[in-house]
Amino acid sequence: MKAKYGFNCTCRQLRHPRLLAATLLAFALTGYGTASSARDLAYISNQGDGLTVLNASSLKPITNVDMHGAGPRGIAVTPDDKYILTADEHSEDMSVIDAHTLKVVRQIHIGRNPEFMRILPDGSKAFVTYEPSSTGHKPTPGQKENDEDELPGHIAIIDLHDWKVVGDITGAPETEGIEFTPNMKDLVVANEGDNTLSVYDYSDQKLIKKVDLSKYGMRPRGVKRSPDGKHYIVTMELSANFLVLNDNLKVLKSVKTAKGPYGVAFDRSGNRIIISAARGHRLQVFDAHTYKRLASIPVGKRCWHFSFIPDESKLLLACGRSNNVDVVNMKTYKVAEKIPGFKLPWGIVTYPKSFGSLDAVSMH
Repeated sequence: MKAKYGFNCTCRQLRHPRLLAATLLAFALTGYGTASSARDLAYISNQGDGLTVLNASSLKPITNVDMHGAGPRGIAVTPDDKYILTADEHSEDMSVIDAHTLKVVRQIHIGRNPEFMRILPDGSKAFVTYEPSSTGHKPTPGQKENDEDELPGHIAIIDLHDWKVVGDITGAPETEGIEFTPNMKDLVVANEGDNTLSVYDYSDQKLIKKVDLSKYGMRPRGVKRSPDGKHYIVTMELSANFLVLNDNLKVLKSVKTAKGPYGVAFDRSGNRIIISAARGHRLQVFDAHTYKRLASIPVGKRCWHFSFIPDESKLLLACGRSNNVDVVNMKTYKVAEKIPGFKLPWGIVTYPKSFGSLDAVSMH
């Protein structure tokens, strides 16, 4: 017989629950639906290990992918919906996961402590920050960095056609968030350790400019360009503020936030800025033109990264120390539900692609 959901199921399978369950699982893992554009999925990296796949419409978990202790943090989905990429803390590599079979098909060595990842909108390259000398120690306000923390971080450049590391940028201490310039030719990188932004031409791995932010705050972490390409927002974790910069990276304004701002994104329209203030346990929303705060939503612990779901009605927030994903209604600015069962969730991306702290569709 043919079920209304578009897959074949024999009477024998219906009589045997185990066979039926296996059929349903195979259907879920090989298609999630009949058309790629209808997949409507959210992928969550679990630093405690593994990858969780959610249905982004129903917000129900579909499956978990065991990554055998890799410790995924940064995460991205290729524009063609073929692969999910993760930056793996413990195995020191980038895992390439087939998005339809959910099998790890290759691992590319990066270096110690891979963390933040971005990919070009054309799917040609991935960029992964890593910190060869990092101990994971984060100083408190007023505490001096130790000598090891002052050594430079790096940005690995991976060709996503040949699946090879094709470049390595020596950055500033504690490289963190990555953004692209509007022409997609250069990288803007936040450097926690020396309170700067760096701009690199990734084709020759040369430093173009460095911007000192120290008089405006401490420990820049997230950086995001506005959809119209005219401004950047940079979160300053230890001074509880974000900075507004123009397209030449001149600081125009500082805006106060709750404690520990990290993840940052615009909505698709460019009218709202969303900030995840992890230490303040708040998701905050600001008008992107007046910078007036529109909402301050209580959320869980160590909520660093987030993504809109594809229809943009809700936002999914990975709350690492709460081991859940908070679902925020972006019309009412209230937490609609909390999805349990994660293990140190770190980052979230979706397919079809949505705006979020780790991803964004192409500029208007």
